[in-house]
Amino acid sequence: MRLSEMRTLLESEGIRLSRRLGQHFMHDAHQLDRMVTAAGLREGAPVLEIGPGLGPLTERLLAAGARVRAIEKDARLARLLEERLGHHARLEVWVRDALEYLQEEKPDLDGWCVVSNLPYSVASPLLVELASLERPPVRLVVTVQAEVADRIAARAGDPAYGLLTLLVQRTYQPGSRFRIPATCFYPVPRVDSTCLVLERCPKVPPELREVFDRLVRRAFSQRRKQMFKLLRAEWPESKLAEAFDRLGLSRAVRGEAVSLEQYVELARALQT
Repeated sequence: MRLSEMRTLLESEGIRLSRRLGQHFMHDAHQLDRMVTAAGLREGAPVLEIGPGLGPLTERLLAAGARVRAIEKDARLARLLEERLGHHARLEVWVRDALEYLQEEKPDLDGWCVVSNLPYSVASPLLVELASLERPPVRLVVTVQAEVADRIAARAGDPAYGLLTLLVQRTYQPGSRFRIPATCFYPVPRVDSTCLVLERCPKVPPELREVFDRLVRRAFSQRRKQMFKLLRAEWPESKLAEAFDRLGLSRAVRGEAVSLEQYVELARALQT
């Protein structure tokens, strides 16, 4: 779907896209093809697409042989998507809030792949919810703001390292990524984007998930404050001291200097 076709269709329907909802549609054919290639889809592979809009990516996913569940919150866009691509037997269009769907239904997406140009406004919470599922997708190929991609792929000590990093990397290993210029979208956003590939690679055992989440959320509740002091709100100081000493962590350490692996071991020590 060329940019001219996209603009003509939206204008004919009187639809004004909302920056508040993060509605920026990718129209560049080369970038769309790169996303589908990065997904490595086999024939008949189930794919979840969040925020398909008018369907330029959906078309390519179907052409690659995927079975696509496209979740679109905007009923106007969902109707146009149905009119354009509804004849495909391998496509189902849901008019729904994708974030609510993940939070409320906790779907079994084992074996699925998510391939999406995620709405900017909810990209981070969507990724956290996907990573929180008991049976999450095996691969995510997602386009997000470049700054969000940097946070997701960061390592301990990096300026971008933080809560989002840990809540996604507990389940997914960041892989390849490529930058997408703002001019590849309509309307043109104020920032560049990045397509990021995330492979499922759980690092937090199921029995530690609850305490791990409590731990990292508390550790980053006040980013510039020493982690030991923050954690005293939830755990006895004596227990914290024993755990920190066992891991060789300074009482003065801040959350951004502690690796995911250290958080896992700290969660293990604090659970008992």
